[in-house]
Amino acid sequence: MSQKESIGVTGGTGFVGSHLLYYLAKAGNKVNALKRKNSSVELTKKIFSWYEPDYIKLFNQINWVNGDVTDLDSLESFIKPGMKLFHTAGLVSFNPEDKEKLIEINQNGTANIVNVSLEKKIEKLCFVSSIAAVGRDSSEPLTTEETPWDNKAKISNYAISKHEAEREVWRGIAEGLNAVIVNPTIILGPGDWDKGSVKMFQKVYSGLSFYTPGKNGYVDVEDLVKIMILLENKPISGERFIINSENVSYKKLFTWMAEGLHVKPPKYKAGKFLSEAVWRLDKLKSWITRRKPLITKETARTALQSYEYSNEKIINATGYQFKPLQQTLIETGKIFLQDIKQRHD
Repeated sequence: MSQKESIGVTGGTGFVGSHLLYYLAKAGNKVNALKRKNSSVELTKKIFSWYEPDYIKLFNQINWVNGDVTDLDSLESFIKPGMKLFHTAGLVSFNPEDKEKLIEINQNGTANIVNVSLEKKIEKLCFVSSIAAVGRDSSEPLTTEETPWDNKAKISNYAISKHEAEREVWRGIAEGLNAVIVNPTIILGPGDWDKGSVKMFQKVYSGLSFYTPGKNGYVDVEDLVKIMILLENKPISGERFIINSENVSYKKLFTWMAEGLHVKPPKYKAGKFLSEAVWRLDKLKSWITRRKPLITKETARTALQSYEYSNEKIINATGYQFKPLQQTLIETGKIFLQDIKQRHD
């Protein structure tokens, strides 16, 4: 991508969007980033600072534009003809109370992005979906892009909203939109230590005694955004790709994480009974504190399951070599400890 190209990023103040902006800026691009009027850019700035001594210069290459994916008028102004657009904005929540918000932001917001992109005749759209939007077949050892979606399965509202968002992108593709979809597994890397998957570093550092017997797929946020940029520059359209580095057990994940943070790993296995008790206690705590629960019924039950995902399709399409997960955890742990030290100094 050159500076002459028009590049747009939605969700630039989020975890994935911030890292994407860093790598786009580092490559010399001037980028337009959509953010809500009251959203802070401090996390994005902080992420830049973790990677670059002269981060202010890079950060100033970002042109921030106020808007919202649910506001068509702001999208009409933000999206330009011939633009290469990365749609990373979205709501991640497993709280049943957020069902309407999930549909409004993830599904309807993506529909708006698709409609304006078609109208403006953009060059290409890269949509960040989720592994939650990919089907799961217990009879198959590995989940692939072709694993069928099962409407009758126990599926979270978040998964439904991302699945429906993908359907909007497929509709756009059928109407002539040049687009690709990425389905990352659990994304790890430095970010807001109090939110999402990144919060696991905080939990392990603070002392985690239990691990669940499940297994899942993980990917470094750096790998994810580099692959997104690769796909945006390749003549690939009408495809979806699972973005997964490794499938590992929660026990191994937390052990590697603890090593990177120089703390003791959890040593007790939490079965179904304890997991069920924990999410109920967390729900009760949320009623008292008026804060959203960290552990919900969906996340607690998912942690007991074993899921494995194939990365064969993306490797064959791009030749990309993923960073080893243990390296991701060591590097992120180092940044976490540096950040903790700076905040206490």
